[in-house]
Amino acid sequence: MGIAHDELGDGAPLLVVPGGPLLAPSYLGDLGGIPARLHLLHLRGTGRSGPADPSELRFDLHVDDVEAYRSAAGFDPVDVLAHSAGASIAIRYALRYPSHVRRLVLVTPSLRTLGIGADLTQLRASAESRSDEPWYPEVKDAVEAVLAGSTAGSDWAAVTPFFYGRWDDTAREHARASDAMRVPNAATAYYAAGAPVVTPEELAGLDVPVLLLAGGVDALPSPAAAESAARLFPRCSVVVQPGAGHYPWMDDAAYFRGAIADFLAG
Repeated sequence: MGIAHDELGDGAPLLVVPGGPLLAPSYLGDLGGIPARLHLLHLRGTGRSGPADPSELRFDLHVDDVEAYRSAAGFDPVDVLAHSAGASIAIRYALRYPSHVRRLVLVTPSLRTLGIGADLTQLRASAESRSDEPWYPEVKDAVEAVLAGSTAGSDWAAVTPFFYGRWDDTAREHARASDAMRVPNAATAYYAAGAPVVTPEELAGLDVPVLLLAGGVDALPSPAAAESAARLFPRCSVVVQPGAGHYPWMDDAAYFRGAIADFLAG
């Protein structure tokens, strides 16, 4: 099926796979002004490519949509950037179509399909370091519930401030706008039973340069988890952006832009 897209910026094409899972790409903004022509994909079921039946939203089912877009656009090879849950699609895409990927950028990627979950130790450290902020008492109980193993959506929603390096008005509006576009039960559909699991053997054969950019105060993934994941790729470098959360282009656009540009130019 064809998918919609937005284009921003100038330079070489960069295919951008949003996270969420299943958020329309508007939450990405211009990704800090990366010097590239961003092709921001509206994955099936999202934005101008939605709606779709939940049975069509498992992450591996998006891979051939990305390939169809790349082929129609005539990019060969092309740089690919994925954020958060979009990494599940991008990694599977690179494994299935390695000759079409020049470089792969994984920004604060979900490592769920690699068998690496949230780093609750990092979340606790972030909570303790920000316990004196005025909004903290409102989320304290939810933080403790998550640290105790809660998977309740309401508890995880309450820890949203820790996904940002600064919980200011800009971050609050970003979180509100993102929540407004969420597909109902997105994670259940995206990670539905039957999705392929990435094996170390598959990754060992991936001859594509990879950049894994982690936020210094993020727990999804934490810097330590990012380093562990990077060791699974034969050609992977890691950048940990100081003070950044899950949306690092919002915390320090210049740092983020420079790290991505350096990698793409290498």
